[in-house]
Amino acid sequence: MKISLSDKIVNMPPFHVMEILERAQELEREGRKIIHLEIGEPDFPTAAHICEAATEAMCAGNTKYTHSQGLIELREAIVEKYKSQFGVDIIPEQVIISSGTSPAMLLLFMALLNPGDEVIMSNPHYACYPNFVRAVNGVPAFVYTDRDDGFVLHAEAVMEKINEKTKAILINSPSNPTGQVLSPGTLQDLADVAGNVPIISDEIYQGLVYEGEDHTILEYTENAFVLNGFSKLYAMTGWRLGYLITPKEYIRTLQKMQQNFFISTNAFVQYAGIAALRGPQDTVREMVSTYDKRRRYLLQRIKETGMEVKSEPKGAYYILADARKFGENSLELSQRILEDIGVAVTPGIDFGDGAEGYLRFSYANSLENIKEGMDRLQEYLASNR
Repeated sequence: MKISLSDKIVNMPPFHVMEILERAQELEREGRKIIHLEIGEPDFPTAAHICEAATEAMCAGNTKYTHSQGLIELREAIVEKYKSQFGVDIIPEQVIISSGTSPAMLLLFMALLNPGDEVIMSNPHYACYPNFVRAVNGVPAFVYTDRDDGFVLHAEAVMEKINEKTKAILINSPSNPTGQVLSPGTLQDLADVAGNVPIISDEIYQGLVYEGEDHTILEYTENAFVLNGFSKLYAMTGWRLGYLITPKEYIRTLQKMQQNFFISTNAFVQYAGIAALRGPQDTVREMVSTYDKRRRYLLQRIKETGMEVKSEPKGAYYILADARKFGENSLELSQRILEDIGVAVTPGIDFGDGAEGYLRFSYANSLENIKEGMDRLQEYLASNR
């Protein structure tokens, strides 16, 4: 007899970008050359000194459990980063090291939400946010944002959504999928309207900012949880290393959850994280400079195809482009583009119905590949108008 599965899991939508990637890989195995503009993964290798630190840690026998919150040396390095870069004072006990930011996000929503509690978030949003909330019987409360100003989440709209069920406000800057960076004024406004409601700030693309300065929500309020990690800025996606910064009053609760559900994060990977933060940053600066060149080039090429980008993205490595003149169904359009010309892009519907009709382009690929992909796409769209 087949046992029925949880309704909330059965009804979970697929992560469309992964399905596009997996289909692209199938086509590659058939011998086709696919240009990948869909996946948000750095095309750079992890810096040598980071890899060496992990190797040295393994050879030295650092392959055991660590403190459930992570190595004190790594937590101290994170504290140093926030003090030196942002002038923010936190203590190592406020930091929980996780196997990427996703487990930290799951712990956080499990801790905060009772059934029916709401988390305010923008629409468009990172594809997986609502699924995390629903997995613990919470309710995503969407704020539809304005296409004309780059889908920025504004405090006035958030304030209208706050009610007795609101348990958190989720923000993401620099943003996936839009590439927008929240200004200091916007961050302060959000902190002001939040009041006693904590802000959850996903800062995984911190450091990938091409105009203006980088910021953290902790500059504007202490009533905030910060999700961050090493995947994007240090090209360490496969290392699965992230962290959560929590207000002091939640430390013990989250520590007990970490002990029960994940025990601790891989020890030698944490040593790599120490090397990333305290080692030379020249490879990071080179990556950021390269991304910026790609951003400027891709933005121009997207506009030449006839797609529209109303507000120029200034962070992460994404551009969300209005492709509605070529088709209202973004999933169908992205699938046709992949099958017909071998260019993989992400359908806007992945990020909520507020991005339907849009396509997300990632410039985490070489300028040569971006050029070839856009050449193919421009010719294809011109012949299919």
